[in-house]
Amino acid sequence: MAESEPPAFAWPPPRENPHLVGHEAAAATLTAAWRSGRLAHAWLIAGPRGIGKATLAYRFARFALSGGEGGADDLAMPPDHPVFRRVAAGGHSDLAVIERGLGERGRLRAEIVVDDVRAANAFLSLTAGEGGWRVVVVDAAEEMNRNAANALLKRLEEPPGRVLFLLVSHAPSRLPATLRSRCRVLTLAPLPAPALEGLLAEAMPGLAADERRVLGLLAEGSPGRAAALAEQGGAALYRRVIGLVGTLPALDAKPLHQLADGLAGRDGVDRLRTLAELILWWLGRSIRAAARGELGTMAEVVPGERASAAMLDGAALDRWVGVWENLRRSFADADGLNLEPRQVLIGAFTTLQEAARARA
Repeated sequence: MAESEPPAFAWPPPRENPHLVGHEAAAATLTAAWRSGRLAHAWLIAGPRGIGKATLAYRFARFALSGGEGGADDLAMPPDHPVFRRVAAGGHSDLAVIERGLGERGRLRAEIVVDDVRAANAFLSLTAGEGGWRVVVVDAAEEMNRNAANALLKRLEEPPGRVLFLLVSHAPSRLPATLRSRCRVLTLAPLPAPALEGLLAEAMPGLAADERRVLGLLAEGSPGRAAALAEQGGAALYRRVIGLVGTLPALDAKPLHQLADGLAGRDGVDRLRTLAELILWWLGRSIRAAARGELGTMAEVVPGERASAAMLDGAALDRWVGVWENLRRSFADADGLNLEPRQVLIGAFTTLQEAARARA
């Protein structure tokens, strides 16, 4: 498939998703806790970004709001169930969601602020609209600023009766220890490669098997990351990155400028983010392989990876770690300062070229 025509992607957002893949044991843990009659009032659902944590949170929320209707170990509920439909539409009176709100200019805030938590606290001051459980979903918990986290902590320390808090976190270590200590932690692992490839086959049946394999490996068990890569033509972009890195230290300017020219226009910033992720992923993977003495035997995601990483063989790896860190900062600055994507990408490959020349 042409890079300019990435495949259509059809996975529903978490609150509308009836499917749970690869986290059956976690669902069974929640079901057993419910049945025990000693359900923890707060759960911290942790793990890498995009692996299904929010999907599980909303799945358990629907289960609790229905009073445990069905009682299946996987917490399943058919999409035509009234509770499912109301949660998906954001219209259930006993569900509150704490997430980043809109700022003064109508843009999504960079963090969850205390007013977002206060709105949920107002919800908790009321009785349950349907006489059962009330559920608060926080997504993602580490996005709360200090005041917001403190406001939520007060509720977790003195929880109302029959209220369930479900905190989704990609980085639980960034949460205050006092907040983590009030939760039962449920850690999810990335999906196994076969499970992720199966999801890709279902979502994009027209995608070639090799493309699914490449996306699955690049995504490292994260359906969310696979979705983002697929929408940007990530597999084709990664092949181009490897092709360019393979020309170092000479660096073939023509394909570099062709790649950079593709960052023009409305989608240029998103494409630069994808390229930044792929470049950092390649370099980090290569550094780890070099540290283990496995550069010559590392499995290739796409042809040419081993050759592209050969410049790290016998090199001072701390210097290459510094290159990785410099690139990470440069890409972050580009995102935060709204720099011109084309020049940022050319600058990144110039940094790699200088490091390769120093090795040569």
